[in-house]
Amino acid sequence: QVQLVESGGGFVQPGGSLRLSCAAPGIIFRLPVMGWYRQAPGEQRQLVATVTSDGRTNYQGSVKGRFTVSRDNANNTVYLQMISLQVEDTAEYYCYANFIREYWGPGTQVTVSS
Repeated sequence: QVQLVESGGGFVQPGGSLRLSCAAPGIIFRLPVMGWYRQAPGEQRQLVATVTSDGRTNYQGSVKGRFTVSRDNANNTVYLQMISLQVEDTAEYYCYANFIREYWGPGTQVTVSS
């Protein structure tokens, strides 16, 4: 069983930055894929960014150039550095991992508002 623990959400003004972190404590093998999805009220959950254990990344188009996904394989931790945040980035952000099946964190709220 893979448990994902997120941190780093919060409130920020447009143009600001936040960094999300997600760890998989107790997992000693390298998770093939880790990343982030988000879900705004009334909308479906959508991909933000993923990164494989060998460093290949995939981004949703609207966050390219503003968000950077990275990971620490030794600790099975994935990060999402977000800059130039926009009101449209407001959502619940979910950590994601894939190993045989999908795993999800409980979510962390990111609110961008003036």
